[in-house]
Amino acid sequence: MADNDDLLDYEEDVSTEQIDEEIEKLSSMKKHVKGTYTSIHSSGFRDFLLKPEILKAIIDCGFEHPSEVQHECIPQAVLGMDILCQAKSGMGKTAVFVLATLQQLELTDNEVHVLVLCHTRELAFQISKEYQRFSKYLPKLKVSVFFGGLPIQRDEEVLRTACPHIVVGTPGRILALVRNRKLTLTNIKHFVIDECDKMLTELDMRSDVQEIFRKTPHTKQVMMFSATLSGDIRFVCKKFMVNPMEVYVDDEAKLTLHGLLQHYIKLEEHEKNKKLVELLDLLEFNQVIIFVRSVQRCMALAILLNDQNFPAISIHSAMLQEDRLSRYQLFKEFKKRILVATNLFGRGMDIERVNIVFNYDMPEDSDTYLHRVARAGRFGTKGLAITFVSNDVDAQILNSVQQRFDVNITELPDEIDLSSYSKCITSNFVFMDVRIVDCDYITLF
Repeated sequence: MADNDDLLDYEEDVSTEQIDEEIEKLSSMKKHVKGTYTSIHSSGFRDFLLKPEILKAIIDCGFEHPSEVQHECIPQAVLGMDILCQAKSGMGKTAVFVLATLQQLELTDNEVHVLVLCHTRELAFQISKEYQRFSKYLPKLKVSVFFGGLPIQRDEEVLRTACPHIVVGTPGRILALVRNRKLTLTNIKHFVIDECDKMLTELDMRSDVQEIFRKTPHTKQVMMFSATLSGDIRFVCKKFMVNPMEVYVDDEAKLTLHGLLQHYIKLEEHEKNKKLVELLDLLEFNQVIIFVRSVQRCMALAILLNDQNFPAISIHSAMLQEDRLSRYQLFKEFKKRILVATNLFGRGMDIERVNIVFNYDMPEDSDTYLHRVARAGRFGTKGLAITFVSNDVDAQILNSVQQRFDVNITELPDEIDLSSYSKCITSNFVFMDVRIVDCDYITLF
């Protein structure tokens, strides 16, 4: 845990009176802002005594009240305490470490003070954007994101010419920069691992994380977050920490999102395509994510949907990194409404307009199911998850999900009330000339 006995000084370019005026204005408007965290407590973010610059950025984002996990963790996190946090997906865990590290950060030229590790390039990119929007009134703060798939020379040039205060990245690229002596970690004060169970369960990734960790100072704040934390992985996480504040969801029934409607459809493998097209034509949605089990199936299904005049895009690990980020941005910015993805997109990704998730292929376990379906119904909004069940193994996994999370997943009814899964349809979007008869069967490898 980092030593933080003294309060950090900072320039108060934004007055407290201005902040109060902004809050009053926001409250009086009483408008519904999409993407706000669920209001669990009556207190506001200013009760955390955050810097005025950070508070103003929070207000600009439309956030008025902290979620339950934010209310519980931020007061301790801003004091430099180690944090091991489990909370349901979509409740703002990212904001806990982003706000806590921004609050404590003391800018020093050519020194990296915050290191955030995550398991996918898209998640690293997303977290870096969260840092940017919450630091918009801290103009001297520099944030950089480093991950594989792009030339490492670009990252080395950034570190040489404009050394960031905050670095977000994937373990492989960060470790390469450290080994090449381009990234110095001797001044790290805050070490964060997002989706820590995924990062520390896979042995190769855990080895990289451990090597990176050993390059950082002994005295620092360590924070780790995930929606799924088994007893075994909690033990591993705590080896990186000193007397952490531990926040767990021991009743796993509480991990499911309250606004998420979950159904299944029992069908044969060759019936999946026709049923998917029928549902896309029938259901009203803002954005949809369709999960499949392999890269080949991901590419094939995206092609099929486009042939049926459903303008879908795909994201998977076999794509060039520039293409992956480009398609992520298209989906994030609502320029595309249907995304076919592998598990690469199943954890941590926050796309606020997604209100329907399809498990075209059953996930391999209950953890993966939970992370996938939580892409819909985030931030206290409504959503719909539909899972295709095509064999006995699929049925067993679905049963394990229901037993573990104490949730009743029923067969999809003939009719679904729009209000039960969609709080707001943002635009009318009509797909023309849907040729369902042409897609009875296509081989998805």
